[in-house]
Amino acid sequence: MQRRITMMAAACALLLPAAAQSTSVTEVIAAARGADIIVLGEIHDNPTHHATQAQIVAALDPAALVFEMIPQTAEDEINALRDAGAGRDALAAALDWQNSGWPDFALYAPILEAAPHARVFGAEQPEADVQRAMVEGAAGVFGPDASAYGLDVPLPPAEQMAREALQARVHCGTLPRQMLPGMVEAQRLRDAGLADAALWARTMTGDGQVVVIAGSGHADQARGVPAALASAAPELKVLSVGQFEAPPDDPGDYDQILLAPAPARVDPCAGVAAPSD
Repeated sequence: MQRRITMMAAACALLLPAAAQSTSVTEVIAAARGADIIVLGEIHDNPTHHATQAQIVAALDPAALVFEMIPQTAEDEINALRDAGAGRDALAAALDWQNSGWPDFALYAPILEAAPHARVFGAEQPEADVQRAMVEGAAGVFGPDASAYGLDVPLPPAEQMAREALQARVHCGTLPRQMLPGMVEAQRLRDAGLADAALWARTMTGDGQVVVIAGSGHADQARGVPAALASAAPELKVLSVGQFEAPPDDPGDYDQILLAPAPARVDPCAGVAAPSD
């Protein structure tokens, strides 16, 4: 399990498209107050990123929290437990967190506790659907609303190549080339699922403010959740916040950037062999 956690952290660290100049938490909060949906990124195993998320969520007190790490099927139980005043252990047990592959629940619990009255929504895609998307394409798996999120439109060739190159990098160059298009479709499915959950959260909270907790790659305005939201609900004001450990190279793919030192971690690509093809 630790290997999977480390690989997820590396994926978020490497999915670093363009970015604006780094800013402060105070500036992020000020910018977020007027947003309908805030996509608040992270590198999954970075404790400072999670502490910052909790600080921002506490300041905003949003109506809803959408988590990449929580399945939709767990929403009702988690919200019932929160309403009953359940503690961290009960929430983690309900989510079977120790077997989920995500970093320690203690990193995420403060985010939930920062908005005790927010309704929680899950956006983790079932693994079976992710696997299907890799073969059948994201649109076919997503269903009738796929066109709302642009999933029925093939990516331009240059963009497709760029996304495949990113997938190759985040998987340490271990994937056979023929798998890369499927990995891109899986990512498109996840982004659309997060966007769909955010819009559903808006509906279920009477157009309340929504904060989406997800890897910083999902906060990318050009390729991630904000792009899917721009397709489905262009009238909404969406703020994208990327959290990283070093400044990305190019400006523009995030509204706000926050930087924090990297924790000690094993290099996920150390000793990994490239594919033979």
